[in-house]
Parts: sequence; structure tokens; C-alpha cells
Amino acid sequence: MIQNPIYILATLSFLIFASEWLCKYTKLKHLSSSLLVILLGALFANLGLIPSASNASPVYDSIFQYVAPASIFFLLLGVSLTELKKAGMPMLIAFSLGALGTMVGVLVALQLIDYQTVFGTNYPPIAGMMTGTYTGGSANFNAIALEYGMVKEGAVFTGIVVADNIMTTIWMLVTLSLPMVMRKIRNNPEVLSKTSYREETHSDEEKLSPLNLGLLIALALGTMLISDILSDWTTEQGFSIPSILILTTLALVLAQTKFIQKISGAKLLGMYSVYLFLVVVGAFCELTALAAVGVNAIDILVFTGAIVLVHGMIIIVCGLVFKLDWSIVAIASQANIGGSSTALALAKSFKRMDLVLPAILAGALGTGLGTYLGFLVVSLV
Repeated sequence: MIQNPIYILATLSFLIFASEWLCKYTKLKHLSSSLLVILLGALFANLGLIPSASNASPVYDSIFQYVAPASIFFLLLGVSLTELKKAGMPMLIAFSLGALGTMVGVLVALQLIDYQTVFGTNYPPIAGMMTGTYTGGSANFNAIALEYGMVKEGAVFTGIVVADNIMTTIWMLVTLSLPMVMRKIRNNPEVLSKTSYREETHSDEEKLSPLNLGLLIALALGTMLISDILSDWTTEQGFSIPSILILTTLALVLAQTKFIQKISGAKLLGMYSVYLFLVVVGAFCELTALAAVGVNAIDILVFTGAIVLVHGMIIIVCGLVFKLDWSIVAIASQANIGGSSTALALAKSFKRMDLVLPAILAGALGTGLGTYLGFLVVSLV
């Protein structure tokens, strides 16, 4: 029965529900839903309750081929470049320096481990994935992973996700204390943002009507089709552009139109699609493969930790040189490492409501920029 497509989809949807419920109502709420849904997928696959990598279902292939790219499209529809000016120049400068720090950090981190032994021939896409996720978040990580087939490297993929979650949590603690510590070293003046923030504008809940649902799905599938056609055409012309990069660009272009900005429900569809994709990634994590990764677990932690450390050193030094507001430096760094949600939480914890909207916008910029920088690093390494 576990090969029945209806059974598989029902179980995967239940696991998404379970991960969200556990993160909201139990002691597991310190874990991210993204990590928990992977772990539940791995648990069910290894217990034989859903297909694993060795007997993968065609349903999994369809999710990798269609659902995962659609999730990236939906999430990018929330990136409004015209709103970025509201973030303010200090936030944009700090964010850009942080993104540069991430790229340098990836290149340095590769030299600290025997990357060809740890990652094999997959080290270029892994470098790109980490650049993407530490520029703006998991959408960029997944985009590059999809292009290079890393999503089927279940054990390695999960090992990196676990290390990423550990480092993101540690860095949240560091950035929480960063302004207080750095003000004792150099008390840079605070820069008050003139932007306003409305709580309801950025709620995780959205209204999704049949009208919007039909339009959003049509847009996603149509854009995916066009991206594949254009990618095939560039290959025929002798310069191959990845389909996912074209999809990212088209989604960003659409996101700037007022018509698209008025459509609600894209974030909801994006998050559900991401979880559906990640639970399948978990299903590819067989215990025998995880055991092999276990040998390299320390190296993976060193790799991810070094990226974050170099990023932090660069953005802190730039804060000293350019005399940036330390709260802005901390929030911009969180927008890089953790994305909009953790940057938002940090702004609120600092009681800097003037920086809440800039934090969200910096995270949105990272979502739009991370995939491009990720592919750049892949080509560099």
C-alpha cells in the first residue's frame, strides 16, 4: 500500500500538519518546522511507512520536478523591490556587506576541510546552496539544490540542514547580544528609521480564495513552462542558463507589478509547497546513508560554522569602519543568516519598532538575491 499515490500524498500532508503542530504546541517549538518535517519524513521512511530512496515512488519525482520549483516561484512573489528604499541606506549597506561576508566565508570554509572527501563531487553546489541560504534563506538553498540534483542526496542534504539550523540558532544568540557588547567597544550613534510598520501587513496567515488559487497555480505552471523552454533554447545556442534561474528572474519581474502584489495566498502556497518538498527530502534519508554522513558530521559543522564566523567578522569590522548603528548591523546579519522572520524577531527584541519593516525588507532582498549569488559561487569553485 505504501506505493499507492493517494496514500503517499495523504501521509506527506499529515506529516506537514504534525510538524507544524509539534512546533507550535510542544517542547519541540525550539526546532524549525523545516527541520522537523525532514526528520519526520526520514522516520516514516526508515520505518517502512512511506517509500524510501531505495524504492522511491514516482510521486517523489513529480514533487521534485513540479512542486519544488513552484514553491520558489510563490515565495518570490512577495519580494517588492520598490519597497526596498523604505529599508533605508544604513540597513541596505549593512545587508550588502553581510552578503559579501557570506560569499567570502564559503570560500574560506572550503579550505578548512577536505571538501572533496566530505562532499565528493557535490562540493560546488553545496557551496552555492550555503551562499544562497546565508544570503536570504531556504528558498535560495532549495533552488540551487534542485538544479544540481542535491535533493536526492538525502543524507548529505539533511546533514547540512541540521548544521545550518544549529548555526542559525547560535547566531541568533550572538546577534541578540551584539549591540550591547559592541557599544562598549565603540558606541556608534543610533540611526532611527522613518518607516512605519503595520503588524497585520506581515502576518503569516493569508486569505486564499478559489479565484486567487486558480490564478496563482496558472501563473506558477505557466512560468515554469516558459523557464524550461527558454533554458532549452539557451542550451541550443551554446550558453546554458539553468531553468531555475530563469524562473527566479521571471518571478521577481512579476512580483514588481501592482496586479500581482494585490493577490493574496502566494506565501501560504509557497510554504506548503516547501514543506511537501522537504518531507520527501527526509524520505531519502535512509539510515545506512546517514551512517556514512555521520563520519563527516564534524567537518560539516566546521564548514557551516566557518561561513557564519567569517560573515560575522566582516560585517562587524565594517560596522566599526563605517560607524554603523549596531542594532542595524545585528538585524542585517540576521536577515542574511536567518531570513526575514528571525530579523523581524530581533528587531522586536531590541524594541526598535522603527527597524521592523527594514528588517523584513532586507530579508526579502536576500530571498531575491541569494540564488544569483549562489550560482555565482558555484561557478567560482
